[in-house]
Amino acid sequence: MIPSEMPRPARRRAGIAAALTATLALLCCCGGVAAFFLSDPSAEGDTLLAAALGCGEGGPIDPNGELPDIPGYRDEQIRNAAIIINVGAAMEVARRGWVIAVATAMQESSLTNLPHLGDRNDHDSLGLFQQRPSQGWGTPEQLQDPEYAAGKFYERLLKVSGWREMPLTEAAQAVQRSAYPDAYAKHEPDATMIVNRLTDGAARSVGDATDPRCATPGEVTASGWTAPIRAKVTSGFRTASRPGHDGVDLPALRHTPIYAAADGIVITSACDTDSTGRLCLRDGSPSTPGCGWYVKIQHAGGIVTMYCHMQERPLVRVNDRVSVGQQLGTVGSTGHSSGPHLHFEVHDPRAGGPVDPVPFMHERGVVFDVDG
Repeated sequence: MIPSEMPRPARRRAGIAAALTATLALLCCCGGVAAFFLSDPSAEGDTLLAAALGCGEGGPIDPNGELPDIPGYRDEQIRNAAIIINVGAAMEVARRGWVIAVATAMQESSLTNLPHLGDRNDHDSLGLFQQRPSQGWGTPEQLQDPEYAAGKFYERLLKVSGWREMPLTEAAQAVQRSAYPDAYAKHEPDATMIVNRLTDGAARSVGDATDPRCATPGEVTASGWTAPIRAKVTSGFRTASRPGHDGVDLPALRHTPIYAAADGIVITSACDTDSTGRLCLRDGSPSTPGCGWYVKIQHAGGIVTMYCHMQERPLVRVNDRVSVGQQLGTVGSTGHSSGPHLHFEVHDPRAGGPVDPVPFMHERGVVFDVDG
């Protein structure tokens, strides 16, 4: 858990209820995900607001019941994902494990219960997780049973020390011992989406929990994400007044720690204002170009996050592997800035570029207060 920057009084329950009612009203009337946030932030209030989006309260869907339509996936694949999730719930595996298991089966079999494929078979691998009878996973008949196969995957995952804190691809590899250890990472975004669809949002809940508890600011969700700082969005994504604003602004006190929003690899750590770094030795201004001191991190699925206007040279360097919640630097006002704040961007290759960080992070269980 990321340490809080300062104590925060709990919001009065009447205010929480009013905010939650407004959120639910917008959800009903707008036909999509919308949210209204009071300006007074509190962990308790944000948790209740996140619950409006669902944090797994409804429990896993019955794989033998009516299945939701998920574009790009057949009923068989959706049913197998539901089986994997239900087995994890029955075994009381922390919800982060559900996302890891679904992503692993996506890589190994495309969520298809594969038989022996003859010349195309990888040794004697079978089933959803391509487990091998010759390696002690079970008999061929057992490994063709999705419930058994999922149970064996979870059994071995639970024996991996520290699996909850590992990047998804490392946790999966620790179980599978694949010849392609980094292959699991690309499935993390879709695995998160599938788990959310089949569980009323369990990937938005606390990652190391077995109950449907929404994450509070600073906690890591089952999807593997957390807030970069605790702050309110005061300038949104591509607003009418700032159509070229490709992120959100999160004002905070100077020297407030900035954290990695998810596991990843640092691809940029530099002064965007001046290649020599000299112009980043002092505060910028609205007429100063660039991000000042900033960091870019590449995450699973090619997603990139960007953290601008740091006070001083970042604490991380290019090619560093960072963990979710690891400190990257501190809030400052270098570059194109009129005061201390974090400019935070999210780039999603599936969208072809920058996306609004607020709904993106909400889908992963991280709720931002929004001014307005």
